[in-house]
Amino acid sequence: MRNIIITGGAGFIGSHVVRLFVNKYPEYNIINLDKLTYAGNLANLKDVEDKPNYKFVKMDICDFDAFYKLMQEEQIDGIIHLAAESHVDRSIKDPFTFARTNVMGTLSLLQAAKLYWESLPEKYEGKLFYHISTDEVYGALEMNRPEGVEPPFSTTASSAEHHHAYGDDFFYETTKYNPHSPYSASKASSDHFVRAYHDTYGMPTIVTNCSNNYGPYQFPEKLIPLFINNIRNRKPLPVYGKGENVRDWLFVEDHARAIDVIFHGGKIAETYNIGGFNEWKNIDIIKVVIRTTDRLLGRAEDEDMNLITYVTDRLGHDARYAIDSTKLQKELGWEPSLQFEEGIERTIKWYLENEEWLDNVTSGDYLNYYDTMYGKTE
Repeated sequence: MRNIIITGGAGFIGSHVVRLFVNKYPEYNIINLDKLTYAGNLANLKDVEDKPNYKFVKMDICDFDAFYKLMQEEQIDGIIHLAAESHVDRSIKDPFTFARTNVMGTLSLLQAAKLYWESLPEKYEGKLFYHISTDEVYGALEMNRPEGVEPPFSTTASSAEHHHAYGDDFFYETTKYNPHSPYSASKASSDHFVRAYHDTYGMPTIVTNCSNNYGPYQFPEKLIPLFINNIRNRKPLPVYGKGENVRDWLFVEDHARAIDVIFHGGKIAETYNIGGFNEWKNIDIIKVVIRTTDRLLGRAEDEDMNLITYVTDRLGHDARYAIDSTKLQKELGWEPSLQFEEGIERTIKWYLENEEWLDNVTSGDYLNYYDTMYGKTE
């Protein structure tokens, strides 16, 4: 029996982690803790909300007293911390919210866990604070494509081809932090606090840094679901600058599997990078999304390419991110299960087959789901 809190469990990645743990480990008590800000949606977990080993708690991670009380009541021995403000554009406009949630919220959880676990006879034995972070804390990589290597624009290209298409330098677990946005700065700070709690107090901690995720249930402010929805409604597709920025993409269910493997087998005080070995220029991934969505909607090939609209580039827009997750593969045997072609096809089909979910999210109707389910208003 384990009692595990998953923070941010109503969000995009968090809901996939909650679903995996609830279904895979019926002997665990899984507590989904979420404040239900705009990006938290309990409708993401309709399929597990009645499971006997699942419980939802609406709570702000900055509420130290409430979280400490919950730790005691539920006798928590594991925390998987995903709750975070994560949209770079929002962080540029409102950095204070990001500092509060990502830094002070993480510190609140750490201190509550420390006080509760240190009060137990066994103290930290069998306990774990697992902190999920981002590749953006590392800063940016140069676009230095190796000589003779041409970027693969086909979805059928191998992961190795995509991984070495734009440069031979990658983010490693030992890469120095160099955050460039308020969002990445706040995540870097929270990573440092987690490691400091291990070094100072001996708390068992693990940190992972992951590349861009895509897949079902992602809030449509992020690139792929936003563009699928805009293509569906024939609205403009805003592309920053020339769309030359490169990101490494990972299917969200593969990230959830990695979290499972690391939670159960990762070494205490270690860092693990999680990546898809799957680099794409933004403009190229946008063209794949357009072609695939048009095909699935029965439209002519490239019919909606004219929706692409180039807009002023984002402030401090990092050129390239590329994760090397060799350590995770060698030590724990994890690797991505899907080629990008299969992953993007599944993703777009899901959004097109779940138009009600998409419409509820874009209209804001999903915000009423908590009141409907739990009969509470605040």
